[in-house]
This record gives sequence, structure tokens and C-alpha cells, in this order.
Amino acid sequence: MKKVSIITDSTSDLSKELLNKYDITVFPLHIHLGEAEYADGIDITPEEIYQWSEETKETPKTSALSLYDAKEYLNKALEKSEEVICFCISEEMSSCCSVMHMAVMELEAEDKVFVVDSKNLSTGIGLQILEAAELAEKGLCAGEIVEKIKEMQPRVRSSFVVDSLTFLHRGGRCSGVAALAGNTLKLHPCIFVLDGKMQAGKKYRGKIDKVILNYVEDLKQELLTAKKEHIFITHSGCDAELIAAIQTELEELNYFDNIHVTQAGGVIASHCGPGTMGVLYVAK
Repeated sequence: MKKVSIITDSTSDLSKELLNKYDITVFPLHIHLGEAEYADGIDITPEEIYQWSEETKETPKTSALSLYDAKEYLNKALEKSEEVICFCISEEMSSCCSVMHMAVMELEAEDKVFVVDSKNLSTGIGLQILEAAELAEKGLCAGEIVEKIKEMQPRVRSSFVVDSLTFLHRGGRCSGVAALAGNTLKLHPCIFVLDGKMQAGKKYRGKIDKVILNYVEDLKQELLTAKKEHIFITHSGCDAELIAAIQTELEELNYFDNIHVTQAGGVIASHCGPGTMGVLYVAK
């Protein structure tokens, strides 16, 4: 039996390659397009979400999994391992963490299952998962891994630039965006995560391709002092040439061991909209 299994909700945005490499199980959160409900990453794509939103002029809603489903996923994980670590999107953004805590209590598995509030989103969660998986491979127990992850969390840097403010404004998930939403002068704020909440940072103007290149340029000084093991370029359907250009920018630093490119899933896409890109990493 495996010593420690790791499961996570679908907002972690890890590629299938990474999920398979580290044997990570993903459980879906839910997306609501009007009266219709879908499981993230299973029966709905970001492209379909954008199309629905464009046609209806509405923003999708999202929700956590049910208590029943939470217990099902935990039971399956406990069948193959002695201990389970469950990573969830920030409690400030979703009730997923609370649902998983309730499931653990109902299963009376508090000594075997550790639920982690990532205090983050997207591959800001993914970075924590990779660290946990690598620690598990070294033989650490779940309690030891969770302690190290909690020490790491304040150093996880998650930020992204949005092409349109519409989705964030309608969703009401980001402090400061409402005040900017009326601005039509090609404004693209940098959104960053602080203490589990999304905040609006530096405001860029101009075409989104140039804006994203400027955003990455602004990050370079800190990138060269970050942890070298992993860095993510995560996007919500950006132009392939732009993605390649950002990847080249990071490769030319000759610094990172692994540069991962991932596309955001349906839940993250529902809140940030198309054309969003971020660079996520861990500071030393």
C-alpha cells in the first residue's frame, strides 16, 4: 500500500503529464451555465464556457463538490494509501475546503486525511502539490509534508494579467476590480494572490501581447532569486505565439530546472475569462 496519496480539486490546473508522473487524483468542482451544471474538466471545456458567456452576456457561476462526492473521493484514496493529503483552492474563494473537512469528520478519518487550504488558486496550488509529491517520494509522512507546505505557502507567488475585466468584475472575486471595470482604455491589471484573496496590482495599458511581455519583464529580478525547481506559465487560451515567446523569455534566463506550460481549467477560466496569462513560482 502506498504511504501517502495526494488528491486535489480541479482548480489546481496541473497538466495530465504532471498528474500522471506524481500519481495525483483530481476531483472536479462544478460550473453552472444558467440552469445547467457541469463537472470541471469532465463534461465542459473553457471554450464552451466562453461561447456561452458571449452568447448570453452572463458570467458562469461555480460551486464546490457535494459532501457525498467528497467522501467517495476520500474513500478511494484511502483504499490505496495509508494517509491522504487533500489540496483545495483558497477558503476565501470556495467552500471546497470546508466540504472536505466535513467529509473527513463523517468518515472519522482525522488521523489519516489532512486537508490543506492552499490559500491560492490555479498552479499556485500546483506548486504546493509538486513539493508535497516530491517530499512523499522521499518517505516523509503526511503530517511532516503538510507542515513543510504551510511554511512554503507565504512564498508562493501567483499573479496573472487579464485581457478583459468583465469576468472578474461580474464574479466579484477580486478586490479593486470593480473600481476599474468602467475604464475602457485598454486597461489590463495584474491580479495577484495575497493571504488567499485576489487583489488588483499594477495596471498595464496597451495590447495584451505587449502587456504580458512587460509583465514578465517586471518579474525577472525576483525570478532570478526564486526556487529553481519549478515555474509555471498558466494561461486561459492565449495565442500560441505569445505562449512560446514567454517560454523563450524564461528559458533565456538559464535558471529554472522545469518550465511548465499549462492551460487553466473551467473554474479558473470562468472567473478570469479568455486571454489571461500568469507566471507562478516559489520565492526562496
